[in-house]
Amino acid sequence: MKKAGYLMMLGSTLLLGLYFLPLWNIMLGAPQYPEPLGMNIHIDGIRGVNEFDIQNIDGLNHYIGMRTLPKDEDMWEFSVFPIIVGFMSILGILFGLLGAYGKLTFHWFFIWFVLMSVLGVLGIYDFNAWMIDYGTNLDPKAIMKLTNPDGTPINYKPPLFGHVKMLNFDVTSFPAKGAWLMFLGMSLNLIAGFLGYRSASKSPVTTQLNLAK
Repeated sequence: MKKAGYLMMLGSTLLLGLYFLPLWNIMLGAPQYPEPLGMNIHIDGIRGVNEFDIQNIDGLNHYIGMRTLPKDEDMWEFSVFPIIVGFMSILGILFGLLGAYGKLTFHWFFIWFVLMSVLGVLGIYDFNAWMIDYGTNLDPKAIMKLTNPDGTPINYKPPLFGHVKMLNFDVTSFPAKGAWLMFLGMSLNLIAGFLGYRSASKSPVTTQLNLAK
């Protein structure tokens, strides 16, 4: 169980990388921009890939009626997400430490993984809902009012995952380094749960119970 506990501690520690690395990345490329514009979504705010990217994206969005990108204080998520990540990281480290010294069973490793998975799904859902509102709730007094062939307003929602053509822009959206580090940490914790299960199934008490049967 010690190996499982140490692995659980390692996986949970990797979550702390989200405080330094972006969670998601969205890039906008067009012929008039030899170097694409981009923004990195962190757990505590939105940052430009390059120095003036946020300013340039807001300038483009102004013409089609999209709002400016939110500041850190404009969204409650940027205050809550760092707390959740820190809590789950500390909780996982504590579970791993207690598990390594036989004070906790492997079941808690799986409970942590399920809880983190649910929080992750809720976070993705919230992120996608924000992008829908951001890309469809347009200013009716916008300088440029572009519509589809059927007369409906164009949807400027960035893709949650993948690529989409938006006017003359190629927009891509993919997990960034922080997300991959989080996935790695969660995978290690899941493996720790299975290692703990194997360790428990081979324990002397379990063996004696099996022989008794």
